[in-house]
Amino acid sequence: MSDAQHFDAIVIGTGQAGPSLAARCASVGLKTAVIEKDKFGGTCVNTGCTPTKAMVASARAIHMARRGDQFGFSIDGEVTVNIKKVKARKDELVKNSTEGVENWLRSTENLTVIQGHARFVDNHSIEVNGEKLSAEKIFINTGARPFAPPALQAVDYMTNAEILELEQVPEHLIIIGGSYIGLEFGQMFRRFGSEVTVVEQGEEIIGREHPDTSQTLREILEQEGINFRLNSKCISATQSGQKITVNFDCTSGPKQINGTHLLVATGRRPNSDNLGLENTDIELNERGYISTNDKLQTTANGVWALGDVNGKGAFTHTAYNDFEIVAANLFDKDPRKVSDRILNYALYTDPSLSHIGMYEHEARKSDRNVLIGYREMSRIARAKERGETQGFIKILVDADTQKILGATIVGIDGDEIIHSLLDIMYADQPYTVISRAVHIHPTISELIPTILQNLEPLD
Repeated sequence: MSDAQHFDAIVIGTGQAGPSLAARCASVGLKTAVIEKDKFGGTCVNTGCTPTKAMVASARAIHMARRGDQFGFSIDGEVTVNIKKVKARKDELVKNSTEGVENWLRSTENLTVIQGHARFVDNHSIEVNGEKLSAEKIFINTGARPFAPPALQAVDYMTNAEILELEQVPEHLIIIGGSYIGLEFGQMFRRFGSEVTVVEQGEEIIGREHPDTSQTLREILEQEGINFRLNSKCISATQSGQKITVNFDCTSGPKQINGTHLLVATGRRPNSDNLGLENTDIELNERGYISTNDKLQTTANGVWALGDVNGKGAFTHTAYNDFEIVAANLFDKDPRKVSDRILNYALYTDPSLSHIGMYEHEARKSDRNVLIGYREMSRIARAKERGETQGFIKILVDADTQKILGATIVGIDGDEIIHSLLDIMYADQPYTVISRAVHIHPTISELIPTILQNLEPLD
């Protein structure tokens, strides 16, 4: 190995945090290298947000066309799906995003782009493509990858990456895992025309949610024809030709399902196991995530970990916030920290599920005097006018401090609406700021003040 090429900063990975941090380092005069072993843009751009939400949009358009009679129009003949055109639309969006990230990095002054797999030699040196690079500051942004249990690896299963490449609609898609990835793809392919069965180990789908939320969303999906097998234990799979058989123990119903395609959506694991971290002082936790403090510094001085690999958030928006925290502390004399972040996310089924802050079951276990506001979407005029009456809005408030504790929305545009509540939480203002606001009519958002004006004690 040749003598090390020295940089001021090295960024490993080009997911949501990496490119912005590399560009920021370069902009303040640091000689910077950014390393990518695969596709520029990371999970979000290539196999996550961009492609899945593009296909969700296609599925919704198809679904709405089939509902034409409800809105006073008809389409002659059957609404058919051209999955190759759906994929081509998705591929074009992904291509534009990926090329945009790469072109941005390659055109940034003071920034060197290197393609290859990086491994640590010591705390401040890495090896890539047979060359040694060193830097005082190293930032790890290597993300995570799908995990499939060993009992499923003997069959031709798909993860969220492979299913995006299908050019035919599965006859019967079996999905193992009833959470974000499984439910989004399940509804999507049901609308494309597949029979869909979701197999979930837990008592209910999306187990982190309050049971009422999980049940509401499951019932919405069941109305579209998706089948669920809950409390499914000891899951395994076998294959014979094109037929895949999933076996499991459950409290009721058949112990076996036959399908044509299998999607495994059982979680993700951090890309920390092939970085040579054993050559460094960087510690991992029991789940393999890189341990970091509130400013995302690892246990090795001068090394940071951002995005999914640190286990402090599994979302694109939390990864980007990681970049903001690191940059603020390094370059802006702004002491931002991860613990200031309020939990927030959305599940992009249709309607979506959005959540911020505290869950209802957490509120019940706390010693707070909690108030709750609740309204079914079926009671909201705009939702009725749009024919989108499924779901609800739920808001939790601390009666003593008048601060919003959390909220959940299952309903049309909930992923947009919920930010009005989130911003009040970040501003550390009482709920009365928004309960006394005048919102535009007719909107879904106009019911937020109304809900907050009718709070009741949480039983």
